[in-house]
Amino acid sequence: MNITPRESGWIEVICGGMFSGKTEELIRRLRRAQIAKLKVAIFKPRIDTRYSNDHIVSHNQLKLQSHVVDAAEDILPLGREADVIGIDEAQFFDTGIVEACKTLANLHKRVIVAGLDTDYKGQPFGPMPELMCEADFLDKLQAICVVCGNPASYTQRITQDTGQILVGESDFYEARCRNCYEPPEN
Repeated sequence: MNITPRESGWIEVICGGMFSGKTEELIRRLRRAQIAKLKVAIFKPRIDTRYSNDHIVSHNQLKLQSHVVDAAEDILPLGREADVIGIDEAQFFDTGIVEACKTLANLHKRVIVAGLDTDYKGQPFGPMPELMCEADFLDKLQAICVVCGNPASYTQRITQDTGQILVGESDFYEARCRNCYEPPEN
């Protein structure tokens, strides 16, 4: 795949459960674009403060400077001058993220989006299902189940908190396979 759109843009979506390497893959693609001397703009939602306030950061501490935004509409003015736009933790954005990505792709931008496809209940998370449908390229990554070692597509919450959004890492979540995942009781 070309890393620079020619006469067209596109949307790449990287999804999966917690600890599957979504941000790591996003950073890998963005670094390759930087090596190619493309102008890159990186965004994350303000709610994501786990490792840094102004970087996207993988669980293994790879990081890139990013713009912190409150809403999807804030991405458009900052992303228009870039060749490649990276967006992390897309599940935390409002549904306007879908239109923002489509608009940027229609402006001949390469848009790379990473996010959780399902929440801890195993339900579709935020705008991710629609982004996955709009994707020109879609990668669903798996983690490793912490119980049995099988490929894991589920995020097991290990606290009693029942809100859909609880920003955390291994202190609140584990990667689980289909067999080891324990859906929360309603």
